[in-house]
Amino acid sequence: MTDNKNRDIRKGRSLEGINILEMAWVIAGPITGKYLVDNGANVVRVESTARPDLLRVSEPYKDNRPGINRSAMFTYYNANKRSMALNIKHPRAKEIINRMVKWADIITENFAPGKMEEFGLGYEELKKIRPDIIMMRLSIQGQTGPHSGHPGYGVVAAGLAGITGLTGWPDRIPSTPVAGYTDLILPRLAVAMVLAALDYRRRTGKGQCIDAAQFEGTQQFLIPSILDYTVNGITAERQGNRCPYAAPHNAYQCSGEDRWCAISVFTDDEWQSLCRVMGDRDLAFRPEFATPLARKQNEEELDRIVNNWTVHQEAEQVAEKLQNAGVPAGVVQNARDLLNDPQLNRVMWRLEHPEIGSVNEMGQAFVMSKPGGDPCTAAPCLGEHTEYVCRNLLGMSDEEFIDLFSAGVFE
Repeated sequence: MTDNKNRDIRKGRSLEGINILEMAWVIAGPITGKYLVDNGANVVRVESTARPDLLRVSEPYKDNRPGINRSAMFTYYNANKRSMALNIKHPRAKEIINRMVKWADIITENFAPGKMEEFGLGYEELKKIRPDIIMMRLSIQGQTGPHSGHPGYGVVAAGLAGITGLTGWPDRIPSTPVAGYTDLILPRLAVAMVLAALDYRRRTGKGQCIDAAQFEGTQQFLIPSILDYTVNGITAERQGNRCPYAAPHNAYQCSGEDRWCAISVFTDDEWQSLCRVMGDRDLAFRPEFATPLARKQNEEELDRIVNNWTVHQEAEQVAEKLQNAGVPAGVVQNARDLLNDPQLNRVMWRLEHPEIGSVNEMGQAFVMSKPGGDPCTAAPCLGEHTEYVCRNLLGMSDEEFIDLFSAGVFE
């Protein structure tokens, strides 16, 4: 029996031959797998109809019709993977998992700490099955420590890590970042750790258990604020769109509905160029705006002046004029803008999904000179590859597969 989808993309790619058992859901675990599968690894997701991935039942749905295989969010994070339906609580599921562990080089999971141990799938147990297994564990606060047992999602970790406290305007309550912000940070670190573990295994023949925490990983992106408090006792505060050492520095309204252009001026040269483009050279030398400190002290008035200039022009026109003059500026793009952006279109892949039809898939944030190629399959339907995994990867006979299927293991 052959796979029902062409998988030739893996040939010659960086991680060809690396097998990954993905016992992960929502964002942090699956997006880690996405980076690996897009570079040639074989990723098999273990899922269950009894408790489907939250993204499978999350908006937006294609044509606003809910369905377990119709979520655009799930589709984005899971292209090129295979899906195996397995009721992990079934008495006979453990024998299937054990065989999958022998097949896998890496196991990824992002359940609450202790959950894998409850299933008898902690690292110590996995090592007994395959001594050189690499286990990537992604959680909110790690596997150890006084708060490690607290479950949660990325939106929770964003608050714990301090991201939420710095997001929004100083005169308003904190504004939670879009989606699980820390869910998007940790996978980038996790991939580097997985590659390091693979290199370690290549040199020593030994596996690794990697404990990756969203809370700790996100702290790396807040080092300036942490150092400022450590050295100067200054607690960072919400600043909206402003910057403590630049003015004007904001998003300015343009013509049309909800159209904006972000403008950032850091130097006197940029300020004078902005004034020239605005057609008001005298503005550059007015005492209240003549120096960076003066501009910062009179920022509200300056924002009004700039906004009065932008509001009657299209955002694209404002950005182009300023960029040509050497002033940092850019359109605040919405979903439609991004989909039609000629720069992003270079890495936008069009894939065919069996239920929702043609879908756009965002490619990698980097391009390797060798080997190239685009992914060839959209995200799988739940359990789409169960039979393929059992027969082709695990070597089950027809009789064994049918027996397990009839027993309700594959649900």
